[in-house]
Amino acid sequence: MCTQQVHMSAHRLQQLKGHIALDNKTIAMASSPSPLTTHVLNTANGVPGSNMVLSLYRQDQSTNAWSLITTGTTNDDGRCPGLITKQLFTSGVYKMRFDTAQYWASMGETCFYPYVEIVFSINDPDQKYHVPLLLSRFSYSTYRGS
Repeated sequence: MCTQQVHMSAHRLQQLKGHIALDNKTIAMASSPSPLTTHVLNTANGVPGSNMVLSLYRQDQSTNAWSLITTGTTNDDGRCPGLITKQLFTSGVYKMRFDTAQYWASMGETCFYPYVEIVFSINDPDQKYHVPLLLSRFSYSTYRGS
């Protein structure tokens, strides 16, 4: 194995360890579940998209202006727990903005999309919504998960 393969294998083992071992992040997520969750997956390298800055906005129904609700950074598992409380989660149009250029630059890479904005409608705030981002340097996709 070359040095790069050994490094990638060691990195992947660390990622897997995060999925298997119970840690404080898992406990914190369970104690304050958000009705809206996301998960960034770096499909180019087969790893979670950790340390990606994201922002959550809600659109004002009368002016169509976007109001910032919160900003955060994805954890080692590519998740950003605690995006919004159940009390603040109301019907409306929301936007998640992911800073993909900064993410790829942190790995010494460039990308085609400097940021990704996912706009979606919430009609029933009593439901749970999961909006993942599957990402490579030259493409992305999303869907409503559960």
